[in-house]
Amino acid sequence: MPLTYPIKVIQSVPNRDMWNAIDPNIIIDENGTPWMDFGSFWDGIKMVKLTPDMNGVAQPEEWYSLSRRPRTFNLDEKDAGDGAVEAPFIMKHGDYYYLFVSFDYCCKGLKSNYKVMVGRSKTVTGPYLDKDGKAMDKGGGSLVIQGNKDYAGIGHNAAYHLDGKDYFISHAYSVAEEGAPKLIIREMTWTPDGWPIVNF
Repeated sequence: MPLTYPIKVIQSVPNRDMWNAIDPNIIIDENGTPWMDFGSFWDGIKMVKLTPDMNGVAQPEEWYSLSRRPRTFNLDEKDAGDGAVEAPFIMKHGDYYYLFVSFDYCCKGLKSNYKVMVGRSKTVTGPYLDKDGKAMDKGGGSLVIQGNKDYAGIGHNAAYHLDGKDYFISHAYSVAEEGAPKLIIREMTWTPDGWPIVNF
């Protein structure tokens, strides 16, 4: 069996890019074209069209901004900033693509306030609009799930259709276990007008 090696698809460069090349997610659109969405903080969530083998950026390059939150204007560009959005995941359901992102902060145990927000679009590149019609690249997003009495900081999710059901997968912090991280898997249902519901 031939050896395989990691391939660098994109890279963010300090003092050049106001986006962060982490948390990638691949979505194949209705035409079979692969796209990679990724990012966090700085200028938010980005998307780029990939080559058919998904080993590089397609030419000519196509880049899009999918989600961002207000950022304090006078921060140094090397500072991640306070526009806390990260961990995008896109899935197709019915006529729409749904963009899930995480707002606020993970990794602080019981002090985590991570939450999952969503918007939808009929095209994979957006714009993704929330329930009120606000674009996610203008700070929009409708709440899917947030911390409760049992779990703090629910976020960084994935969503899949398997065996006729949709599932929501994420991490959260157990209140009963003093903020210990846990993997959460729940069935995801939909409102009659097509918005995801996750019950915890």
